[in-house]
Amino acid sequence: MKSLASDNYAGVIPEVLSALSAVNNGHESSYGADSYTTRVGELFNNLFEKEVRTLFAFNGTGANLLGLSSVLQPYQSILCTHIAHLNVDESTAPELMTGCRIRPLETDIHGKLTPEAIRDQCIRKGDVHFAQPAAVTITQSTEYGTLYTLDEISAIREVCNEFGLLLHLDGARILNALVAMDCSAREMLTATGVDVMTFGITKAGTIGAEAVVYINDKVGESAGFFQKRNAQLASKARYIAAQFMGMMEHDVWRNYALHANDMAQKLRVGLHQFDEITITMPVEANAVFAIMPTDWIKPLQNIIPFYIWNEKRNEVRLMCSWDTTASDINLLVEGIKKMKAG
Repeated sequence: MKSLASDNYAGVIPEVLSALSAVNNGHESSYGADSYTTRVGELFNNLFEKEVRTLFAFNGTGANLLGLSSVLQPYQSILCTHIAHLNVDESTAPELMTGCRIRPLETDIHGKLTPEAIRDQCIRKGDVHFAQPAAVTITQSTEYGTLYTLDEISAIREVCNEFGLLLHLDGARILNALVAMDCSAREMLTATGVDVMTFGITKAGTIGAEAVVYINDKVGESAGFFQKRNAQLASKARYIAAQFMGMMEHDVWRNYALHANDMAQKLRVGLHQFDEITITMPVEANAVFAIMPTDWIKPLQNIIPFYIWNEKRNEVRLMCSWDTTASDINLLVEGIKKMKAG
């Protein structure tokens, strides 16, 4: 059965499977000293249009924590939205692995962090009784499937500069964001001043491959030691590298990410015809958030699974993947029509 619950539910794109098979011949050096890992480093340099440092991680949580712990001190704090994956879905791992205080902030109506919210937390500088703000982390696309514009990222960078904060970006769905905004990684990430980021491709159609990219060459000098300390150093790194190669060579990722976004738009149009359903957020990437009648939710989940995002107001999240089809969307829409007809 297909699902609209999470893009993690989807399988693996054919190009990634082919790349994995291609590297599964002979012997290669371990722990990232192989030729395939070197090739992926070149691909990232080309993508960002500058020389960046790239380290692999096994999952998104590991990548977030590697990126943050390698640039912070344990007496500091990390500012994020109250709905950030770092705050909600990574248990106590952020505090454990970084030693930092996670300080969740309220968002704007579209789930985004604002410069004003950041500025309000930059207080008590030098006070040993107060965890010192040191980094801001934003998610692109956000947990609500919305997008920070280039100007919004730049504005957050400005407030970071004002208070000496690092800017971290959780890019679990960065590929969907890039195609949705029709811009380059240089425009979205390099030019706007992101220091370090998680570059996620697992949700985009791999088995399990994430990268920490140090865009600012003045941070993360000891990142390799933190990669080992955080248990994110793969012995057979070529198999992570292969997944990036399968996704990034010839810009394979673009069509898959664009397809997932297009399916979300088709879903938005399909849901919009029902007066009983309210779409709660702009559909800007591959997620649709909607409020629907309570007694519709369980029967529709039996037709095609999806998550309840906010139980208090019956808000659900419908996530499209690289392999979501028009038939999957129609299955849900037809189910709603039957529910409405009783």
